[in-house]
Amino acid sequence: MNKNEVIEMNSIMLMLSDANTQWVLVGTLLLGLASGVLGSFALLRKQSLIGDAVAHAALPGICIAFLLTGERSLIVLLIGATITGLLSAYCIQYIVSSTIIKEDTAICLILSVFFGFGIVLLTKVQQLPSGNKSGLDAFIFGQAASIVGSDVKVMAGAAAILVFITAILFKEFKVITFDPEFAKGLGLPIGFLNFLFISLLVGVVVVGIQAVGVILMAALLITPAIAARYWTNSLSKMIVISGMFGAFSGVVGTMISALGQGLPTGPFIVVTATAIFVISMLFAPERGIIAKKIKQKIYYKQLNEAGTKGRVS
Repeated sequence: MNKNEVIEMNSIMLMLSDANTQWVLVGTLLLGLASGVLGSFALLRKQSLIGDAVAHAALPGICIAFLLTGERSLIVLLIGATITGLLSAYCIQYIVSSTIIKEDTAICLILSVFFGFGIVLLTKVQQLPSGNKSGLDAFIFGQAASIVGSDVKVMAGAAAILVFITAILFKEFKVITFDPEFAKGLGLPIGFLNFLFISLLVGVVVVGIQAVGVILMAALLITPAIAARYWTNSLSKMIVISGMFGAFSGVVGTMISALGQGLPTGPFIVVTATAIFVISMLFAPERGIIAKKIKQKIYYKQLNEAGTKGRVS
């Protein structure tokens, strides 16, 4: 091990011994885990873009909570974000079910309106005497470095509850995802389960916006799930793999950010998740591009050999 490697190893050990870095690692790991689990259902239910709309809609709730309380309490801000996030999700559902507007159009409409309103409120906050010190603009792109022990406890509790509820209702969510008509025949409360799932989706987005930001949160929600989809056809295995990919992305992205001294954490978490997706897309044994190319070559080779034997006979 040369001198540069020793210096780099020492810097990693020093970074890992820092209490704030440890809190950030725990927080982003739990966030990635919860995002991967719920993102799998969102992907299969074709509700990926709802997470994006909810993330953008959380900004006005954060600003309103700050304007009402005058303090940057994470719990209070997350409550505000949850309220407007839920409101945006239910507005999308209502527009789709009650009008001729399709879901993608409704999502774009709600996302633009809520995010625009949030920017207006954020500008108002920054004009206040204490507004420049509020740090609310960090919620746009995320600022994981600002996470402290109390924040991690809130994130850990919320993530644990979200994963626990999903695990308890796994069979019900599975049925309404793949065969809602069969679920209705079984007597399952379809409306309530859909309402609950949207609420869980809003919850994981709200928990993650401090670390990743409202703009990139949708990527963390969906990218691990897409990557996991390449490795299995089983929903339960997909959820486990997606949670592992999300947790790994959170940890690696945080470490890269910390080693870079000042590099943004949220974007590196998303870049790590994207790298996992690219590797999965190329090298997955069944669905990967390379595996498919190899299978095609083998198939065409066997086809040509069979044709040659047929002509000879």
